[in-house]
Amino acid sequence: MTNPFEDAEGRYLALVNDEGQYSLWPAFAEVPDGWKAALPETGRAEALEYIAAQWTDMRPLSLVRAMEDSAGTAKAAS
Repeated sequence: MTNPFEDAEGRYLALVNDEGQYSLWPAFAEVPDGWKAALPETGRAEALEYIAAQWTDMRPLSLVRAMEDSAGTAKAAS
């Protein structure tokens, strides 16, 4: 059996979670809790291109916010 995540002919979704992390997901599989479709069903290459264009910062959003808050606090203290 072919790995459903590597099927070049398969249909996929691009998923995103609350932390702004993306995932390639086979369209036939149920979307897991905590994730939502960011791109409707499409081909594998198109889904991967979408993910690459959208997910340019691999850090979780909570980390980005914490770092921004920390930088803001540091600026205010100086």
